Amino acid sequence: MKNKDSKGHVTGRSIYIDDIPENKEILYGALVTSPVSHGIIEELDISAAEAVFGVVKVLTAHDIPGENQIGAIVRDEPLLAEKNVHFTGQPIAVVLAIDEETAQMAAKKIILKIKEIEAVIDPRLAAEKKQFLVPSRTFKQGDVTNAWGKCVHIIEGRATSGGQEHLYLETQSAYAVPLENGNIKIYSSTQGPTGVQSITARVLNFPMHRIEVDVNRLGGGFGGKEDQATPWAVMCALGVFYTGKPVKIILPRNVDMITTGKRHPYEYDFKIGLDKNLKIIAFEAVYYQNGGAATDLSPAIMERTLFHVTNAYFIPNVKATVHSCRTNIPPSTAFRGFGAPQAMFLIESAIAKAADVLGVSTIEIQKKNLIRKGETFPYGQSPDQDNAVKVWEQYDEEFNINNEIKKVEEYNKTHLAKKKGYALTPICFGISFTNKSMNQARALVHIYYDGSIGISTGAIEMGQGVNTKLMQVAAKTLSVNTKRVKIESTNTTRVSNTSPTAASSGADLNGKALEIACRKLYIKLIKVAAGMLNASENDIILKDENVFIVDKKTDITWEKLIMTAHFERIGLTENGHYATPGLHFDTKKEQGNPFAYYVFGVAGTIVTVDTIRGTYQIDKVNIVHDFGNTINKIIDYGQIEGAVMQGIGWLTIEDLQFAENGRLLANTLSTYKIPDIYFTPQKINISELKTKGHEAAILKSKAVGEPPFNYGIGSFIAIQQAIKSFNKNYNFSLDAPLTNEKVLIGLYD
Repeated sequence: MKNKDSKGHVTGRSIYIDDIPENKEILYGALVTSPVSHGIIEELDISAAEAVFGVVKVLTAHDIPGENQIGAIVRDEPLLAEKNVHFTGQPIAVVLAIDEETAQMAAKKIILKIKEIEAVIDPRLAAEKKQFLVPSRTFKQGDVTNAWGKCVHIIEGRATSGGQEHLYLETQSAYAVPLENGNIKIYSSTQGPTGVQSITARVLNFPMHRIEVDVNRLGGGFGGKEDQATPWAVMCALGVFYTGKPVKIILPRNVDMITTGKRHPYEYDFKIGLDKNLKIIAFEAVYYQNGGAATDLSPAIMERTLFHVTNAYFIPNVKATVHSCRTNIPPSTAFRGFGAPQAMFLIESAIAKAADVLGVSTIEIQKKNLIRKGETFPYGQSPDQDNAVKVWEQYDEEFNINNEIKKVEEYNKTHLAKKKGYALTPICFGISFTNKSMNQARALVHIYYDGSIGISTGAIEMGQGVNTKLMQVAAKTLSVNTKRVKIESTNTTRVSNTSPTAASSGADLNGKALEIACRKLYIKLIKVAAGMLNASENDIILKDENVFIVDKKTDITWEKLIMTAHFERIGLTENGHYATPGLHFDTKKEQGNPFAYYVFGVAGTIVTVDTIRGTYQIDKVNIVHDFGNTINKIIDYGQIEGAVMQGIGWLTIEDLQFAENGRLLANTLSTYKIPDIYFTPQKINISELKTKGHEAAILKSKAVGEPPFNYGIGSFIAIQQAIKSFNKNYNFSLDAPLTNEKVLIGLYD
């Protein structure tokens, strides 16, 4: 089945926030933000803006009727700055006017004087100053201190991975409208409608039931709209509260880039030890997470970093510590992978660095240390299958690792102006929210008496195809054509207390809840059919929109069955609730089973570096991926391809630069480069791991959104292998992203 939204997207008929018909009384919001990264507000004069014709209201912190606080985990982030500012782009005021031009023009008339204070943007410096967002955490396994004596080879170093701009096609957007009795409806481009609902209620001092949040779809999210879509929705609702008129805020691209948080930049210290057979005996690392000016989702992201410090390997002695550092950049936030890519980047870079120092193959070290069933990760959970080894063996069988290495070596012997590099990247990614309470979902299913079906869940469609998969789940469970199924918008009045669509769990959680609701309806309909046919319920089957007795088709169609059920006053609406079983984690011991299952895979990346210019091309990415039993190959393959490109971009050309004073330098698409059509790998070959799938995955089809992002790590290592073949004295770099300038320096250093 193709993505149900494809036709709407390419014809421009898909509806986003800015496509919703506007009320004639609508007001538009324009932000006034801090021009400095750290300071004290000495004067905020809004009188000139209020005097502009067409301006209806200027909102400041003093207008907030409830709590001026939008922090989800820790309440340390004001909606509008009151006395202090902590990052460039921090919202201070919102001008509401009859059109966008008037609002933006009036915003420029506001007099804002700020006494600037020295900003801290380096997480190591923040750690020295004890500027932490939350207490640091450490995962341990074995005895690292005594393990070093058993190591023949010990390599130490530092590493850096940069931030990353989400660059969703639809910028942060919200539209709020007044309802009767003082209630408010918000159309929000958010991955977490309940988060928007609860925090809006907090700021307005409302109970949650007075706030309705509706999400049709997002024009991309990647984690950037899990928590950071909230303030704009709250501002719109605050505007409705004061004016009684609809309010819309859609951030211009440059404002969005300056104001919103990115992927967490990390700094690392590491030490890795191997025995004479290249088995990794010990690994110790300190991760300095640049959390920005407020906590946002940093605690959860630091936790997922800890869960992935050893990637797909078994290391008997591990000590990993993460410091979540408060700095003066926009609050860093969720981004595809949610802290796991930073952890995987470090262990893969440490292995590559060790191989470079020892003069051995990185691939040899990787293969010897793959985790097997029964071996544990540092937090105590063990994979229930040997899929880390199986994907490696299947990759070798299908793509022939030695042959790929040989072809690269032969090319490099006969070429000087261009050199090729090759790297393998195994991955292991845990699937579940690491906050246990978030691993739940609900679904509401109506069967209308004409046989059509309406479905509401907590899942948010943002281009990943979750709605298409949900249609497939309902159609398969009830054995009807997908054309009968309609997926409604995600709405907090139909499905309450939703978890964000994040952590690659949207299809699993909501699909399982939907399956439960549909099974309830199926059982009801079996009873009705048995009565109509005077047959045993055990013999009745619904198949392809017809009723069967065992394997014999009857004359009872789906429509006839539904109409009969309706006339017999059988309820044709059901709710389904799903909570992932078997999850537990003790944060005092830092041990437990936080994941429902793991996704494994291996990617081989081949690159060509231009030794004259320092540019590079990604020739090929060959992948064996653990899909489980995919229910939609087209969508899943598309997710792999997009994730690979995004991962490659993070570690190569996406250079998120901040000035020393905390101002974002890469704040436009002329100064911040992402992979385009010319940067795309010439070929991506995807093969499915031969496996039965996992019961915790919806219809045994495993989550696919985040795991393949980590295949991009291979490009960082492969490019350096190419550099090494040209410059024998090159020292393996642990500084990402690996831009063209860095490559050129490496070629001739």
